[in-house]
Amino acid sequence: MDAIRRADRVARIDLARSTGISQATVTTITAELLHQGMICEVAGTDDQRDARRGRPRVDLALRGAAHLVAGVKVANRTLSIVLMDFAGKNLGEHTERLAVGRMAATELAVILKHALEHTLDASGLSFADLSAVGLGMAGVVDASRGFVYWSPSLAERNQPISAIVSAELGLPVFADNDANLVAVAEMYFGPGAAYRDFIVVTIEAGVGMGIVLDGKLYRGTRGCGAEFGHTKVQLNGAECRCGQRGCLEAYVADYALMREAESAGLVFSQTDADDTVGPLLDAARDGNATARRIVDHAGRVFAMGLANLINIFDPQLIILAGERMQFDHLFAEDVLADARRSIVQIDQPPPEILSHKWGDLMWARGAATYAIDKVADMSLREIAAQSAV
Repeated sequence: MDAIRRADRVARIDLARSTGISQATVTTITAELLHQGMICEVAGTDDQRDARRGRPRVDLALRGAAHLVAGVKVANRTLSIVLMDFAGKNLGEHTERLAVGRMAATELAVILKHALEHTLDASGLSFADLSAVGLGMAGVVDASRGFVYWSPSLAERNQPISAIVSAELGLPVFADNDANLVAVAEMYFGPGAAYRDFIVVTIEAGVGMGIVLDGKLYRGTRGCGAEFGHTKVQLNGAECRCGQRGCLEAYVADYALMREAESAGLVFSQTDADDTVGPLLDAARDGNATARRIVDHAGRVFAMGLANLINIFDPQLIILAGERMQFDHLFAEDVLADARRSIVQIDQPPPEILSHKWGDLMWARGAATYAIDKVADMSLREIAAQSAV
Protein backbone atom coordinates (compact mmCIF):
# COMPACT_ATOMS: atom_id res chain seq x y z
CA MET A 1 0.00 0.00 0.00
CA ASP A 2 2.75 2.43 0.94
CA ALA A 3 4.71 1.68 -2.22
CA ILE A 4 1.62 2.24 -4.37
CA ARG A 5 0.89 5.57 -2.70
CA ARG A 6 4.47 6.77 -3.01
CA ALA A 7 4.49 5.89 -6.71
CA ASP A 8 1.01 7.35 -7.31
CA ARG A 9 0.50 4.68 -9.95
CA VAL A 10 2.62 1.61 -10.54
CA ALA A 11 2.61 -1.65 -12.50
CA ARG A 12 2.67 -4.94 -10.61
CA ILE A 13 6.10 -5.84 -11.97
CA ASP A 14 7.53 -2.50 -10.78
CA LEU A 15 5.82 -2.97 -7.43
CA ALA A 16 7.62 -6.29 -7.06
CA ARG A 17 10.96 -4.64 -7.86
CA SER A 18 10.49 -1.72 -5.45
CA THR A 19 9.33 -3.87 -2.51
CA GLY A 20 11.51 -6.93 -3.05
CA ILE A 21 8.38 -9.10 -2.93
CA SER A 22 7.91 -11.83 -5.51
CA GLN A 23 5.62 -11.12 -8.46
CA ALA A 24 3.37 -14.03 -7.48
CA THR A 25 2.90 -12.64 -3.97
CA VAL A 26 2.33 -9.12 -5.31
CA THR A 27 -0.37 -10.51 -7.61
CA THR A 28 -2.07 -12.33 -4.72
CA ILE A 29 -1.97 -9.34 -2.35
CA THR A 30 -3.09 -6.79 -4.92
CA ALA A 31 -5.96 -9.06 -5.98
CA GLU A 32 -7.23 -8.98 -2.39
CA LEU A 33 -6.78 -5.21 -2.18
CA LEU A 34 -8.70 -4.82 -5.44
CA HIS A 35 -11.46 -7.07 -4.08
CA GLN A 36 -11.68 -4.98 -0.90
CA GLY A 37 -11.87 -1.74 -2.90
CA MET A 38 -8.65 -0.30 -1.47
CA ILE A 39 -6.90 0.04 -4.81
CA CYS A 40 -7.99 0.18 -8.44
CA GLU A 41 -6.57 -0.52 -11.89
CA VAL A 42 -5.79 2.42 -14.17
CA ALA A 43 -4.58 2.43 -17.75
CA GLY A 44 -0.93 3.27 -18.24
CA THR A 45 0.13 6.14 -20.48
CA ASP A 46 0.58 5.70 -24.21
CA ASP A 47 4.33 5.24 -23.88
CA GLN A 48 3.90 2.50 -21.27
CA ARG A 49 3.00 -0.56 -23.30
CA ASP A 50 3.28 -4.21 -22.43
CA ALA A 51 6.09 -5.33 -24.76
CA ARG A 52 4.72 -8.89 -24.93
CA ARG A 53 1.17 -7.94 -25.86
CA GLY A 54 1.66 -4.55 -27.51
CA ARG A 55 -1.11 -2.94 -25.44
CA PRO A 56 -1.11 -0.24 -22.77
CA ARG A 57 0.19 -1.36 -19.41
CA VAL A 58 -2.26 -1.60 -16.50
CA ASP A 59 -1.14 0.24 -13.37
CA LEU A 60 -2.37 0.12 -9.80
CA ALA A 61 -3.37 3.16 -7.76
CA LEU A 62 -5.11 3.88 -4.51
CA ARG A 63 -8.89 4.07 -4.91
CA GLY A 64 -9.91 7.55 -3.83
CA ALA A 65 -13.47 6.57 -2.94
CA ALA A 66 -12.29 3.96 -0.44
CA HIS A 67 -12.12 6.47 2.40
CA LEU A 68 -12.60 10.15 3.21
CA VAL A 69 -10.45 11.73 5.91
CA ALA A 70 -10.02 15.17 7.41
CA GLY A 71 -6.76 16.83 8.40
CA VAL A 72 -6.77 19.55 11.05
CA LYS A 73 -4.03 22.03 11.90
CA VAL A 74 -4.38 23.92 15.19
CA ALA A 75 -2.25 27.06 15.01
CA ASN A 76 -1.79 29.98 17.37
CA ARG A 77 -5.05 31.70 16.46
CA THR A 78 -6.40 29.68 13.52
CA LEU A 79 -7.96 26.32 12.79
CA SER A 80 -7.40 24.88 9.31
CA ILE A 81 -9.14 21.84 7.84
CA VAL A 82 -8.57 19.84 4.66
CA LEU A 83 -10.82 17.04 3.39
CA MET A 84 -8.96 14.41 1.40
CA ASP A 85 -9.90 11.17 -0.30
CA PHE A 86 -7.90 7.97 0.04
CA ALA A 87 -5.79 8.80 -3.01
CA GLY A 88 -4.74 12.17 -1.58
CA LYS A 89 -7.09 14.40 -3.59
CA ASN A 90 -8.34 17.54 -1.84
CA LEU A 91 -12.13 17.61 -1.65
CA GLY A 92 -12.60 20.66 0.56
CA GLU A 93 -10.83 23.09 2.84
CA HIS A 94 -11.63 25.69 5.46
CA THR A 95 -9.77 28.10 7.75
CA GLU A 96 -11.26 30.03 10.61
CA ARG A 97 -10.01 32.38 13.30
CA LEU A 98 -9.87 31.20 16.92
CA ALA A 99 -11.08 33.65 19.56
CA VAL A 100 -8.27 32.65 21.94
CA GLY A 101 -4.90 30.99 21.53
CA ARG A 102 -5.20 28.64 24.53
CA MET A 103 -8.22 26.67 25.65
CA ALA A 104 -9.35 23.47 27.36
CA ALA A 105 -9.08 20.31 25.29
CA THR A 106 -12.84 19.74 25.54
CA GLU A 107 -13.48 23.27 24.27
CA LEU A 108 -11.15 22.71 21.34
CA ALA A 109 -13.03 19.49 20.51
CA VAL A 110 -16.36 21.35 20.31
CA ILE A 111 -14.90 24.13 18.14
CA LEU A 112 -13.29 21.54 15.88
CA LYS A 113 -16.58 19.69 15.45
CA HIS A 114 -18.43 22.85 14.38
CA ALA A 115 -15.64 23.79 11.96
CA LEU A 116 -15.61 20.28 10.51
CA GLU A 117 -19.39 20.34 10.05
CA HIS A 118 -19.07 23.62 8.16
CA THR A 119 -16.31 22.20 5.92
CA LEU A 120 -18.27 19.05 5.15
CA ASP A 121 -21.50 20.96 4.42
CA ALA A 122 -19.70 23.33 2.06
CA SER A 123 -18.29 20.31 0.19
CA GLY A 124 -21.61 18.44 -0.03
CA LEU A 125 -20.44 15.80 2.44
CA SER A 126 -21.40 14.65 5.94
CA PHE A 127 -19.87 13.07 9.03
CA ALA A 128 -21.17 9.72 7.80
CA ASP A 129 -18.71 9.97 4.90
CA LEU A 130 -15.66 10.42 7.16
CA SER A 131 -13.43 7.52 8.17
CA ALA A 132 -11.01 9.37 10.47
CA VAL A 133 -9.46 12.70 11.41
CA GLY A 134 -5.77 13.59 11.61
CA LEU A 135 -4.95 16.31 14.14
CA GLY A 136 -1.73 18.32 14.16
CA MET A 137 -0.81 20.74 16.92
CA ALA A 138 2.30 22.32 18.36
CA GLY A 139 3.82 20.88 21.52
CA VAL A 140 5.05 17.57 22.87
CA VAL A 141 2.78 14.86 21.51
CA ASP A 142 2.97 11.08 21.91
CA ALA A 143 1.43 10.02 18.60
CA SER A 144 1.21 6.35 19.59
CA ARG A 145 -1.25 7.27 22.38
CA GLY A 146 -2.70 10.47 20.95
CA PHE A 147 -1.52 12.13 24.15
CA VAL A 148 -0.36 15.74 24.53
CA TYR A 149 2.13 16.31 27.32
CA TRP A 150 2.17 20.03 26.65
CA SER A 151 0.91 22.33 23.92
CA PRO A 152 0.74 26.14 23.66
CA SER A 153 -2.80 25.63 22.31
CA LEU A 154 -4.08 23.85 25.44
CA ALA A 155 -4.73 25.30 28.88
CA GLU A 156 -3.90 22.00 30.62
CA ARG A 157 -0.98 19.61 30.40
CA ASN A 158 -1.17 15.83 29.94
CA GLN A 159 -4.31 15.59 27.82
CA PRO A 160 -5.47 12.44 25.93
CA ILE A 161 -6.37 14.69 23.02
CA SER A 162 -7.22 11.94 20.52
CA ALA A 163 -9.69 10.33 22.92
CA ILE A 164 -11.26 13.69 23.85
CA VAL A 165 -11.78 14.81 20.26
CA SER A 166 -12.83 11.32 19.17
CA ALA A 167 -15.56 11.27 21.83
CA GLU A 168 -16.90 14.58 20.51
CA LEU A 169 -16.75 13.60 16.83
CA GLY A 170 -17.63 9.92 17.07
CA LEU A 171 -14.70 9.12 14.79
CA PRO A 172 -11.16 7.79 15.15
CA VAL A 173 -8.77 10.71 15.72
CA PHE A 174 -5.01 10.47 15.27
CA ALA A 175 -2.95 13.28 16.79
CA ASP A 176 0.70 14.15 16.26
CA ASN A 177 3.05 17.07 16.57
CA ASP A 178 2.33 19.47 13.71
CA ALA A 179 5.97 19.62 12.59
CA ASN A 180 5.99 15.83 12.23
CA LEU A 181 2.96 16.11 9.98
CA VAL A 182 4.67 18.74 7.85
CA ALA A 183 7.46 16.21 7.37
CA VAL A 184 4.85 13.64 6.32
CA ALA A 185 3.44 16.10 3.80
CA GLU A 186 6.94 16.83 2.50
CA MET A 187 7.51 13.08 2.01
CA TYR A 188 4.52 12.80 -0.31
CA PHE A 189 3.84 16.25 -1.75
CA GLY A 190 6.96 18.41 -1.32
CA PRO A 191 10.66 18.44 -2.18
CA GLY A 192 11.31 15.81 0.49
CA ALA A 193 9.76 13.20 -1.81
CA ALA A 194 13.08 12.96 -3.67
CA TYR A 195 15.12 12.23 -0.50
CA ARG A 196 15.43 9.37 1.99
CA ASP A 197 16.97 11.51 4.77
CA PHE A 198 15.83 15.04 5.42
CA ILE A 199 14.84 17.40 8.22
CA VAL A 200 11.99 19.91 8.25
CA VAL A 201 12.37 22.93 10.52
CA THR A 202 9.07 24.72 11.01
CA ILE A 203 8.98 28.41 11.85
CA GLU A 204 5.70 29.72 13.20
CA ALA A 205 4.82 31.29 16.52
CA GLY A 206 7.32 28.69 17.78
CA VAL A 207 10.01 26.50 16.24
CA GLY A 208 9.47 22.81 15.50
CA MET A 209 11.14 19.99 13.62
CA GLY A 210 10.28 16.79 11.78
CA ILE A 211 12.95 14.17 11.03
CA VAL A 212 12.78 11.62 8.21
CA LEU A 213 15.45 8.91 8.32
CA ASP A 214 15.64 6.22 5.65
CA GLY A 215 12.22 7.27 4.39
CA LYS A 216 10.53 6.98 7.80
CA LEU A 217 9.40 9.59 10.29
CA TYR A 218 11.40 9.55 13.53
CA ARG A 219 9.48 10.47 16.70
CA GLY A 220 11.64 9.21 19.55
CA THR A 221 10.92 6.60 22.22
CA ARG A 222 8.41 8.73 24.15
CA GLY A 223 7.17 10.74 21.21
CA CYS A 224 9.30 13.62 22.46
CA GLY A 225 11.99 13.55 19.81
CA ALA A 226 12.75 16.31 17.31
CA GLU A 227 12.00 19.15 19.75
CA PHE A 228 14.44 21.49 18.02
CA GLY A 229 12.84 24.60 19.48
CA HIS A 230 13.50 23.31 22.98
CA THR A 231 17.14 22.43 22.57
CA LYS A 232 19.16 24.57 24.97
CA VAL A 233 21.32 27.39 23.68
CA GLN A 234 21.90 29.30 26.92
CA LEU A 235 22.23 28.15 30.55
CA ASN A 236 19.66 29.91 32.74
CA GLY A 237 18.69 31.92 29.69
CA ALA A 238 15.45 33.50 28.53
CA GLU A 239 12.18 31.92 29.62
CA CYS A 240 10.46 29.72 27.04
CA ARG A 241 6.71 29.25 26.87
CA CYS A 242 7.29 25.54 27.64
CA GLY A 243 8.27 26.59 31.17
CA GLN A 244 12.03 26.04 30.87
CA ARG A 245 14.82 28.51 30.22
CA GLY A 246 17.43 28.88 27.51
CA CYS A 247 15.48 27.13 24.72
CA LEU A 248 16.31 28.09 21.14
CA GLU A 249 12.66 29.07 20.64
CA ALA A 250 12.97 31.61 23.47
CA TYR A 251 15.40 33.56 21.25
CA VAL A 252 14.03 33.17 17.73
CA ALA A 253 10.23 32.74 17.97
CA ASP A 254 7.91 35.65 17.32
CA TYR A 255 6.95 36.07 20.96
CA ALA A 256 10.64 36.06 21.93
CA LEU A 257 11.52 38.82 19.48
CA MET A 258 8.56 40.94 20.55
CA ARG A 259 9.49 40.39 24.20
CA GLU A 260 13.02 41.61 23.47
CA ALA A 261 11.64 44.62 21.62
CA GLU A 262 9.41 45.55 24.55
CA SER A 263 12.29 45.17 27.02
CA ALA A 264 14.41 47.44 24.82
CA GLY A 265 11.70 50.11 24.82
CA LEU A 266 10.47 49.63 21.27
CA VAL A 267 6.74 50.28 21.03
CA PHE A 268 4.44 49.05 18.27
CA SER A 269 0.68 49.25 17.95
CA GLN A 270 -1.15 46.53 19.86
CA THR A 271 -2.76 45.19 16.69
CA ASP A 272 0.60 44.70 15.04
CA ALA A 273 2.41 43.38 18.08
CA ASP A 274 -0.29 40.84 18.89
CA ASP A 275 0.30 38.48 15.99
CA THR A 276 3.35 39.35 13.98
CA VAL A 277 6.95 40.47 14.08
CA GLY A 278 6.43 42.46 10.89
CA PRO A 279 6.76 45.92 12.50
CA LEU A 280 9.98 44.89 14.27
CA LEU A 281 11.48 43.55 11.03
CA ASP A 282 10.42 46.70 9.19
CA ALA A 283 12.14 48.81 11.86
CA ALA A 284 15.32 46.75 11.49
CA ARG A 285 15.30 47.21 7.70
CA ASP A 286 14.69 50.93 8.13
CA GLY A 287 17.88 51.31 10.15
CA ASN A 288 16.66 51.15 13.75
CA ALA A 289 19.80 49.96 15.57
CA THR A 290 17.95 48.31 18.46
CA ALA A 291 15.61 46.41 16.16
CA ARG A 292 18.56 45.37 14.00
CA ARG A 293 20.42 44.04 17.04
CA ILE A 294 17.42 41.95 18.13
CA VAL A 295 16.89 40.48 14.67
CA ASP A 296 20.60 39.79 14.11
CA HIS A 297 20.87 37.98 17.44
CA ALA A 298 17.91 35.77 16.56
CA GLY A 299 19.59 34.94 13.24
CA ARG A 300 22.87 33.99 14.92
CA VAL A 301 21.11 31.70 17.41
CA PHE A 302 19.09 30.07 14.62
CA ALA A 303 22.25 29.56 12.53
CA MET A 304 23.91 27.87 15.50
CA GLY A 305 20.91 25.56 15.85
CA LEU A 306 20.97 24.63 12.15
CA ALA A 307 24.70 23.89 12.34
CA ASN A 308 24.10 21.61 15.32
CA LEU A 309 21.43 19.71 13.37
CA ILE A 310 23.76 19.21 10.43
CA ASN A 311 26.63 18.09 12.67
CA ILE A 312 24.40 15.55 14.45
CA PHE A 313 22.32 14.15 11.58
CA ASP A 314 24.24 15.01 8.39
CA PRO A 315 20.97 14.97 6.40
CA GLN A 316 20.70 15.20 2.63
CA LEU A 317 18.36 18.16 2.90
CA ILE A 318 16.98 20.68 5.41
CA ILE A 319 13.63 22.26 4.57
CA LEU A 320 12.62 25.48 6.31
CA ALA A 321 8.83 25.66 6.30
CA GLY A 322 6.00 27.38 8.08
CA GLU A 323 3.63 30.28 8.37
CA ARG A 324 6.43 32.77 9.08
CA MET A 325 8.37 31.97 5.90
CA GLN A 326 6.83 35.15 4.50
CA PHE A 327 9.54 36.84 6.58
CA ASP A 328 13.15 36.24 5.59
CA HIS A 329 15.07 37.08 8.75
CA LEU A 330 15.75 33.43 9.67
CA PHE A 331 16.60 32.14 6.23
CA ALA A 332 18.48 35.13 4.90
CA GLU A 333 21.69 34.17 3.11
CA ASP A 334 23.89 35.58 5.87
CA VAL A 335 22.12 33.35 8.43
CA LEU A 336 22.57 30.26 6.25
CA ALA A 337 26.21 31.21 5.62
CA ASP A 338 26.76 31.39 9.39
CA ALA A 339 25.30 27.89 9.71
CA ARG A 340 27.54 26.51 6.95
CA ARG A 341 30.65 28.02 8.56
CA SER A 342 29.84 26.29 11.84
CA ILE A 343 29.51 22.73 10.53
CA VAL A 344 32.25 20.11 10.30
CA GLN A 345 34.21 20.92 7.15
CA ILE A 346 35.06 18.07 4.78
CA ASP A 347 35.75 17.82 1.07
CA GLN A 348 32.06 17.39 0.31
CA PRO A 349 29.35 20.01 -0.20
CA PRO A 350 27.16 20.71 2.85
CA PRO A 351 23.52 19.59 2.94
CA GLU A 352 21.15 21.65 0.86
CA ILE A 353 19.02 24.12 2.81
CA LEU A 354 15.89 25.40 1.12
CA SER A 355 12.73 27.21 2.14
CA HIS A 356 9.27 25.93 1.32
CA LYS A 357 6.62 28.58 1.82
CA TRP A 358 3.23 27.09 2.49
CA GLY A 359 0.30 27.97 4.70
CA ASP A 360 -1.71 26.20 7.36
CA LEU A 361 -3.85 24.35 4.81
CA MET A 362 -0.76 22.47 3.65
CA TRP A 363 -0.01 21.59 7.29
CA ALA A 364 -3.58 20.28 7.50
CA ARG A 365 -2.88 18.24 4.39
CA GLY A 366 -0.03 16.59 6.27
CA ALA A 367 -2.48 15.73 9.06
CA ALA A 368 -4.87 14.25 6.50
CA THR A 369 -2.06 12.19 5.01
CA TYR A 370 -1.30 10.85 8.48
CA ALA A 371 -4.97 9.91 8.86
CA ILE A 372 -4.82 8.06 5.52
CA ASP A 373 -1.85 6.07 6.82
CA LYS A 374 -3.72 5.11 9.97
CA VAL A 375 -6.94 4.26 8.12
CA ALA A 376 -4.94 2.07 5.74
CA ASP A 377 -3.39 0.28 8.73
CA MET A 378 -6.84 -0.36 10.22
CA SER A 379 -8.22 -1.61 6.92
CA LEU A 380 -5.27 -3.92 6.33
CA ARG A 381 -5.63 -5.42 9.82
CA GLU A 382 -9.30 -6.08 9.10
CA ILE A 383 -8.43 -7.74 5.79
CA ALA A 384 -5.79 -9.88 7.51
CA ALA A 385 -8.28 -10.91 10.19
CA GLN A 386 -10.84 -11.89 7.56
CA SER A 387 -8.22 -13.90 5.68
CA ALA A 388 -7.23 -15.72 8.88
CA VAL A 389 -10.83 -16.80 9.42
